[in-house]
Parts: sequence; structure tokens; C-alpha cells
Amino acid sequence: MLNILAEPLIRMDTSGTGVEVSLPEVFAALMQDEGDTFPALRPHQRHAWHAFLVQLGVMALRRAGHGEPPENAAEWVALIRGLTPDYPDDEPWQVVVNDITEPAFMQPPASSTDKAKDYKNTVTTPDELDMLVTSKNHDLKSAVATGASVDAWLFALITLQTMEGFSGAGHYGISRMNGGLGSRPAFSLTQSPQPGTHARRDILALLERMDDLSLTNGDIGLLWTIPWDGAKAEKLLPAQLAPHFIEVCRRVRLRLGAGDKLSGVRATSKAERIEAKALKGRMGDPWTPINQKESKALTLAAGGFTYKRVTEYLTSANWEHPILLKPTPSEQRSPKTMQLVARAIVRGQGKTEGYHERIIPIRSKARTAMLGRNSAQAQELGDLAQERIEQIGTVQSIVRHAIATFAARGEGDKTSSEHRTLANPWSDRLDAIVDARFFDDLQTEFEADNDDERNRIRKAWLMNRKDGVIDHARRILQDATATLPCPAIHRYRARVKAEGLFEGRLRGPKGLPFLFDDKKEI
Repeated sequence: MLNILAEPLIRMDTSGTGVEVSLPEVFAALMQDEGDTFPALRPHQRHAWHAFLVQLGVMALRRAGHGEPPENAAEWVALIRGLTPDYPDDEPWQVVVNDITEPAFMQPPASSTDKAKDYKNTVTTPDELDMLVTSKNHDLKSAVATGASVDAWLFALITLQTMEGFSGAGHYGISRMNGGLGSRPAFSLTQSPQPGTHARRDILALLERMDDLSLTNGDIGLLWTIPWDGAKAEKLLPAQLAPHFIEVCRRVRLRLGAGDKLSGVRATSKAERIEAKALKGRMGDPWTPINQKESKALTLAAGGFTYKRVTEYLTSANWEHPILLKPTPSEQRSPKTMQLVARAIVRGQGKTEGYHERIIPIRSKARTAMLGRNSAQAQELGDLAQERIEQIGTVQSIVRHAIATFAARGEGDKTSSEHRTLANPWSDRLDAIVDARFFDDLQTEFEADNDDERNRIRKAWLMNRKDGVIDHARRILQDATATLPCPAIHRYRARVKAEGLFEGRLRGPKGLPFLFDDKKEI
């Protein structure tokens, strides 16, 4: 029932027009760069859906020996069915299959009908099934999507099965993350983050460069087609898995009830589906950076893709870039700007600590340096980035000290932890302002023709009477001294002391004195 290969079950907007399409029609539209949005797709599900389409497309094309994705739905039907030739009735592509010993879409079969008794936990809405857990049900309430459409259930299933971590006894996570509280981050290049352009690029990039796939070079590509009763003895080994396999980490079955209303039932398992704990997420995922020093996949920390973290991931030799973050040969030669798309959910103990997404334009020269692994240029760009990060830190430290001094009524030697705590949000504001343009500004300096031009660009970035780092810091200091509490009798003196300390430290040996060497200083 509800065959996604044959029935229009997925809502898609294209050029402002809403349509309902089958999965093959989704592929056909995306390969023609159509399909702008999917109304039922929630932001945190974007990578799960994108990765599913790319992995499925690559496996189908490789199985058929095709090197180019087709642009018509009929060909995609044949390609996808080619992955499940033992199922002429398309059970692996049906949302509901009543026989529990047969697979259903993203729902592994049981070995016998007796196992139906294992499925005790009822799920009434797709957001209840989804992996997203919020603290105390405040940020995004769970189990509210009553009367949800079929595609909402599809996206929830895909996200659960390919992105979930450990969430209590009997509820294990995927192999493509470092530990049960890890995450499955995604980094890739694309000409545009539009769904079609992005999917087609990643499919072609994987077809063009099948890197070292010795870890997963088996035959099992669609894990929901393999019987699974949740026993330890059923664990699959990485060597059994096909390159770019699509995994499932939970035993789930959907049902169709009165009024054609979907619901689900869940069962626990005694072990992970894949025996990969020792690999710490190093499963050849083409989107996930690997920390080479610690031999583990990246787990994004709270706060998301800050400029400091992204700089480290892109320029540090400690990080191995995933396949899809590396430019293809044609992209290396292209003078066009490309987009770096980074996505991840931060998972904590029993809660979700935020969905993070960042899109960074990467121009040709920086792309060659950072992602093309030109070691000399990569070192040069990394050094420039670190210098900028250190200078931002210097200005932050100075403005924080100045604001704390104001909070202490101008008594700089009497600042306490309470005063410094009051100052922290203001210095964080500077970090957020700088973050927004950090990579654009960095690339502008990197592209300069000579050292004199680079010095001019750096100084203007730091201080230019408009939007330099120091200019922003001065305004933040002014806002803080106008906002923070201070007795009227002390306010003028406190402000003068704070401003004097700020300007003095900037010009001092531990500040940025080179900016003030010119008598025409700003």
C-alpha cells in the first residue's frame, strides 16, 4: 500500500506551483534543477532527505552501469527497481506492508510473524517518530502533527533511520556517528544549495570519484530489505555493506487504520544494527569530516558552525575532508564561486541542542587552497585565518575588560566575576558581528596580489571608521555604558575610565599597536 515508486505521495513546489509526485518523479525533477522545496520537509530533515536521494541515486546508477543520471521518471523507476529485483510487488517501496515478514519502505522485516508481539510502542504522529528531541517539550513540541500527510511520515522515517543516535536501552543509533550522543554532520560543495543542483552535483561527484571504499564494499545497500529481529547475533559487519549504503537503526512498522490514517509501532533491539562502535563513525560517509589525530568522525558541539570551528575543519591538517567537500577536477578548474553547505544537529543527553546550517561562498583561489589540498596555499590561508581569529580575540578581551571596568564604577582593579559576567554578552555580540562576514573578508585578503595590499586590507578590516572590528567594538562599548546599571554619580567617571582603558590597551604592546603607527590614525 502507498507505493512511492508509482503513486504521487510526495508534495513538491516547483516555480511557485505545488505538485504531488512519486519518488522517481522527484529524481526527474531534481535532475532538471526543478523542485524548489518540499512542504512537508522540516529544516532538520534536509540532510537526511538529501543524503537519502544521493545515496539511492548513486547505488541505482552504479548497479545499472550508468554514468549520468537521467532526467525522466520512467528511467528512474527502472533504475530504483533494479536495486530490489526480488520484490516484483515493490514491497521495499511501499509505506505500509501488513506482512511483517516482508520489508516496507525504511522498515526492516521480521524473521517470522511471531515477532509482531515485539512491536508494543505505538506512534500516532510522524514528529513523535522523528529523532528530534527537545528539552521539556518547549522549543518544538512533539506529537502535534495529527492528520499528517504521507510525505511527513516518509521524511520522519528517513531522518530517524539515517540520523538517530542512542536514546535509551533498546534504542540504538546509526553507525555513521561517533558514539550514541554524536551527530551525522554534512559538508559538501555545490554550485547552488537549491535541492536539484545540490543533489545532481553530489551524485555526479560520487560517480566520478569512487575513493577508497574498501571498508564498505559488500552487497547490502538497502538495510531495510534484510530481516532483523534485534538480536546481537544479527549485527552486520561493515565489510558486508555496499558503498554508500542506506542504513536503518530502528525496528519500526507503519500501519494504515480507519480513514486511511497512518500510525506506527516500534520495537526495541538488543544491539546496534551494524557492528561499528570501534570505528567511531569512520564509515566512509561522503559528507562527514574525520579527525585524523583522534581517528573519529566529527561531532558538532553546541553553538554550531562558528567561524572558528569551520576554519579549523577547513584548514587544519588534523581534519580529513569528506569526499563531497573536495572539488572535482572540473570544479578545481572553474573560476566560479561555489557554495560550501554545512548542516548538523547537535545532540545532547536526552535532548536536541539545536539544528545548525551554514552556507559559505567559496571563491576559486580559496577553494583550491582549502579544499584542493594545495598544501602551501592551505598553510598560507590557514595562517591568515588564525591571525584574524587571534586579533578578534584581542579586541574581544579588551572590550570585555572595558565593560567590566564600567560595571565596577570605573574601578578597574576592583572588577569581580560578576562584572565580567555582565560583560560577556557584549563581547559575544562582537563575535557574532564578525562571524557574519569572516570568510568573505578572509578570502579578500587571501586574493590580494602582494603583501602591501594584504596589509591595507587587514588594517581596513580591523579599523575603517565604519564596519571594522574595532569600530564595532567601540559602538558596543558605547551601547554597554549607556545600558548597564551604574549610579548616576559614578556614571560619567566610569564611562571615561572604560573608554580610556579600551583605547589605551588597543595601543599598548598587547593590543594592536601597528594600527596606530600612522600619525593620521583613525
